[in-house]
Amino acid sequence: MTNMGKGKPFLEVLASTIHEDYRFPFLELFAFFYILGTFVLSSFTGTVSSQFTTNEGVAYSLASSLISGSLIVFMLLIFKNIAYGLGNELEKGIIQTYFSYPLKRRAILTAKLLSAIGVAMLLFFGIQISALYILAPDIVLPQLDTVILTYAASLSYPLLISAIMLLLTLKLRRGGIGLVVGIVLYFAMSIVALIAFFVAVASKSPLFLQILSVISPTYALQYHYGGGLSGVSSLLSVPWAPTLSEALLYIGASYVLVASLFALGYIYFSRRLNL
Repeated sequence: MTNMGKGKPFLEVLASTIHEDYRFPFLELFAFFYILGTFVLSSFTGTVSSQFTTNEGVAYSLASSLISGSLIVFMLLIFKNIAYGLGNELEKGIIQTYFSYPLKRRAILTAKLLSAIGVAMLLFFGIQISALYILAPDIVLPQLDTVILTYAASLSYPLLISAIMLLLTLKLRRGGIGLVVGIVLYFAMSIVALIAFFVAVASKSPLFLQILSVISPTYALQYHYGGGLSGVSSLLSVPWAPTLSEALLYIGASYVLVASLFALGYIYFSRRLNL
């Protein structure tokens, strides 16, 4: 009975947060853009034929191409939910309403994150899985482990940005700066990756690519399957070809970093946040 008594307030907070984050027309609008990015803007056919020859490489190319078409929509939804939604509640003191519930602060933050990130991720995966099944089931099903690995690597950096945005939003009690930082970090990664690539080629050392892969392990997976940076590495010699085990280590390290930042957010929200 005690667990049920605690569960009901949590569900009430979660339902209220979901209602605010996805009230009309946000859910419908973002679902439309998810579908548009996944089915219309994906360009996996050319990438597969020109760069990858193994079955694993083809599956990786298919999954990463579908992801790239809608990942920006996923990030925009999280930007809205964390920077605008949570930031607005902190700035206006609305969050104090939830403190009156018989819940610990970490449970309130969990409800907020389940709405801000969890629901967005469910929407993302729902459309992505449908697209994979419709477009190329003969590629996906035999190489399901490669597809899952590709999604795990691709979502690590967006989750890292989300954790950084959360920390900034909690610390500053408003979402404006967190929103700007999140946008800059998201779009700067491709530039940083290109710089790291040319530094690696010039220095004959993969150090910068390895450091980059701890932050965004999709690059380790990309170099493992031989894709390089959109075909640039086919013109230049890159001194790095990580094994699958090494790519898995980079993915694991990146999620340790993500979990650590979210843990800091929980600690700050539970112990240091004063309103």
